[in-house]
Amino acid sequence: MSVDRDADAAVETRIQIGWNKFRQLVLLLTNKDIFLLVRGRLYSSCVRSSMLRGSETWSVRKENEVAFQRAEMRMVRWMCGMELQDRVPSKELRERLGLDDIISVLQQNRLRWYGHVLRKENNDWVKKCMEYEVEGAWPRGRPKKTWREIVEKTIKRVD
Repeated sequence: MSVDRDADAAVETRIQIGWNKFRQLVLLLTNKDIFLLVRGRLYSSCVRSSMLRGSETWSVRKENEVAFQRAEMRMVRWMCGMELQDRVPSKELRERLGLDDIISVLQQNRLRWYGHVLRKENNDWVKKCMEYEVEGAWPRGRPKKTWREIVEKTIKRVD
């Protein structure tokens, strides 16, 4: 988290790391001799995992989710050899590669981490961090959403 109590800097950094990893593997990920599903698995295990590292603890905003989706779809289109002008839906391209939406993967990671924290002992420092209240003056305007609020919203959405 940054001084502003958000994860914007972390999201930007992780997207850049994902692009760096993608560029390292671009010859494999765009190779027409490799099946799309294999390229999708390679992308998921190398590029996407580096992009989402540590994201379980972020309180991401809608703008951050959109940034992740944009970056991923540019990579997916590049792997499939498609452009926006080809008018192929993003969902169809992800299905060809065997990929889930990056936002659903982010939510799954967050819920997995939440379950991990809930199973901790009550006196564990990680569990205490969930209940920690930051002291000091709050800036003007609506308070930023906490990680716990985002997890509860995800739980309701997933049911």
